[in-house]
Amino acid sequence: MHPTRAAVLNAFAQHRCSAILRTADRDVVRPALEAAIAGGFRIVEVTMTTPDCLEHIAALGERHGLLVGAGTVLTVDQAKEAMAAGARFLVSPVTDPQVITFCRQHELVSIPGTFTPTEMMTAHRAGADIVKLFPGPANGPEFVRAVRGPLPFLRIFPTSGVTEENLDSWFHAGAFGVGFVASLFDADDLKLRRFDAITARAARLLAKVKAHGPKTV
Repeated sequence: MHPTRAAVLNAFAQHRCSAILRTADRDVVRPALEAAIAGGFRIVEVTMTTPDCLEHIAALGERHGLLVGAGTVLTVDQAKEAMAAGARFLVSPVTDPQVITFCRQHELVSIPGTFTPTEMMTAHRAGADIVKLFPGPANGPEFVRAVRGPLPFLRIFPTSGVTEENLDSWFHAGAFGVGFVASLFDADDLKLRRFDAITARAARLLAKVKAHGPKTV
């Protein structure tokens, strides 16, 4: 039985981070994801642009204690494919009210991409559970702090621009959670098949995230 939307959102509030894999190299997809999971990640996002994305979502979605979602979901048709494969949350680089509505209708957590306070409110009013900050502005944490001044109810989830060095700043600024892309799945590590390095980095990142504790929803 699939977890409810509320249960998935609660998992995001508890773990406060996700591992996001975006690669064109078919051979590294599964070992890279397994490396992140071995390092402790329990929320994993596979982008729709990744080779065999739906197959990987389906395989990982059957694992107990693992929450799997699809990224770069741009259309309702893609949303349907991702849901059929077992994705429990859908992430986009943009805000599409139709995709958000689809998520609400099918007990999926929606995480659309937003860049401005207006886009964040548009997504929130359309029913988004979490708003992804994308791309990450140069002054990211300061931006999040400024936005949350008048809009403290927004669950802001930066991805692009989050690193091991600055993740504390994002949390201190009030980020609901963070997504790790290239800062977890280092391009050189993927190219050279250094999956043990990804596992070690995952463990370090998670230790820093856990120090900030869970959020309430």
